[in-house]
Amino acid sequence: MTTVRRCAAALAASAVLCVALAPAAVAGGDVPAAPGSSPSADPAPAASPPAPSPAESAPAEPAPVEIPPGLYGEKDPTYDGVWRQSLAMLGQFAARVRPANQAVAWLKGQQCANGAFPAYRPKPAGPCDAKTAVDSNATAAAIQALSTLGGQRPAMNKGIAWLRSVQNKDGGWSYTPGTPSDTNSTSLVIGALTAAGVRPTAVRSSEGKHAYDALVGLSIPCATASGADAGAFAYQPDPSGKLSANDDATAAAVLAGVGKRLVSGPVKAGPAPACVPAADLAPERAARNGAAYLASVLAATGHLDQPPMPGADDSAPLPDIGNTAEAVLALTATGYGDQANRALEWLKQNSGAWAEENGPAAYAQLILAAHATETDPRNFGGIDLVQRLNATGPAPKAVAVPASPAAAASTSVDNGGRAVLWLIVMGLVVACYIGFRISIRTKSVRP
Repeated sequence: MTTVRRCAAALAASAVLCVALAPAAVAGGDVPAAPGSSPSADPAPAASPPAPSPAESAPAEPAPVEIPPGLYGEKDPTYDGVWRQSLAMLGQFAARVRPANQAVAWLKGQQCANGAFPAYRPKPAGPCDAKTAVDSNATAAAIQALSTLGGQRPAMNKGIAWLRSVQNKDGGWSYTPGTPSDTNSTSLVIGALTAAGVRPTAVRSSEGKHAYDALVGLSIPCATASGADAGAFAYQPDPSGKLSANDDATAAAVLAGVGKRLVSGPVKAGPAPACVPAADLAPERAARNGAAYLASVLAATGHLDQPPMPGADDSAPLPDIGNTAEAVLALTATGYGDQANRALEWLKQNSGAWAEENGPAAYAQLILAAHATETDPRNFGGIDLVQRLNATGPAPKAVAVPASPAAAASTSVDNGGRAVLWLIVMGLVVACYIGFRISIRTKSVRP
C-alpha cells in the first residue's frame, strides 16, 4: 500500500511543480521591464527604489489548507482524503468506537454516482465527471470502512458494481482503471469483496479469470526464485516480465490470499511458515509462501526497510514502519503470530513519532496490528493510539461490541451473524417446545 501512495504522491507533486514553472517557460525566460522604465538599450538612470519592508521582502506563505468538516487529519487531502478517512474508521471499529455521523457523511459524500470513490473530491455537491480521478484503492478501502457500520448496503453495492466494471482481463485490478493489475490493488479489492459478502472467485473477468488468478501470477515461485526473494510477491512485473520482491505487496497479498480484510483477528499460531514449491500454486499456498518470505525478512532486524531511492546510499536503509505494521497484521491473521512477536515489540518502541507525523492512517495501521495480535491499542508502548486517532477528527461515539477482539473480527459487520444466531436460538426454542408436547402426549396415551 505504501508503494502505491508514494508513487501517486510523487507524480502529483511533479505535476504541481510543472504547473508552477509553466509561466516562466511561456515567457521564454525574459524578465519584464519594470513599470515606467525606458525600453531603450541604455535606459536613463533612475532613482534607487525604496528598500522593501520586511513584510514585502518575506516570501509569501502558502495558503492554509482548508480541511472539510468531518474529515480526519490536518494535511492536504488531495491525494489521500478517502484513504485516510477509510483507515481511520476501520481503526476505530477495531478499537470498539463508532465514527461520528459527520465523518460517515463525509466519506459517503465522496462517492460518485457510478459507485467509484476518488482520492478526494473537494466539491462533493457537484457530479463527478471525466476529470474526477477515481481509483480502485480508494473505492476498496471505502467499502471496507462502510461495511463496519451496518445499514450501508446500497453504497457498498454501488462500489462493488463499479469495481466489477473495471476488472482487468487477468482477473485483477490496478490503482488506475485501464492499467495493468498490481498486487496491492487486487488485494484491497479482495478485502472489499470479502467485507461485502461476495466471494472473490465469483467475480470473473471477460476471460473467466478472478482475483486470485491475478494474485498468484504476481507471486515469485519458490522453485525458481533466487535466494531471499523466494515466496515474495511483486508489485507488478518489470517491462521484461521479471518479478522482483516487494515487501509492501507481499504483506497485502498474504492477507488477501487467505481471504482476509484489513480488520482481522488472530489465528492460532502454528509451525513457522515455509516456502513450498508447487506445480499448480493455489492462492492459499502462495500466501503462505509469502508469509515465509516476510518471516525471514523480519528475522534479521525485527522490521522491514524502505526500498532505497535511486542514487541514494543504501548502506543504511530506513525502517518502513507502516509496512512492518502490515506484516504483523498479515502474519498474525494467517496463523504465524509467533513470527511477528519481535516486530510487534519493535513497533511499540519505534512508531510513536512516525504516527504523529503521518496522522490518522498511520494510527489506524498500528491499531489494526494491535487488534490482530490482541494487544491493547490504548497502551501501545505507552501510547494511547485510540485517543490520538480520535483527536484527528470529529469525536466518535462509543459502541457496544463483542468482548474480545477476535470475536469482534468474526462478527458480521452487517449484523448477518446476529441474525443467524437469532434463528438458531428460535429453532432451539421451537424444537424444545415440540419435544415437550410430544413428551406430554406420550405420557397421556401410555396405559
